[in-house]
Amino acid sequence: MALKYALLVLAAAPALWAAPAHAVDARFYNSLKRLDPDTRLEQVCDIEAMNRIDRDPTPYHPDRAKSDVLSTPRHIGDTVKGTGGAFRSKGKWYAYSFVCKGSPDHYKVLSFSYKIGGPIPERKWASYGLWR
Repeated sequence: MALKYALLVLAAAPALWAAPAHAVDARFYNSLKRLDPDTRLEQVCDIEAMNRIDRDPTPYHPDRAKSDVLSTPRHIGDTVKGTGGAFRSKGKWYAYSFVCKGSPDHYKVLSFSYKIGGPIPERKWASYGLWR
């Protein structure tokens, strides 16, 4: 159930950005409250990955990011580390690794670093649960 709700939270995030900032914050926060702390941290880190990659001087403009595609991230206290994340940009998926430190309640990202890997071949998308 938590995974299903986590996917719903992440899928709804782009639609929330079209709303006024105060509405986005309240709706996103309320959605996050329903998740267990580890899933909540992964969700805020996924959103941070999309924002950072889009904002940094890269050719990518992600519309989706998942921290657990190629491998399961490790949780150490308020930090999640992953080497198997993936993000989608312009209809293609790319691997990335990251370290994301969250606030103690796992509602905010305090620090985030990442490294973009190579493209994920389309023939492997289905096996990783990825889509166009």
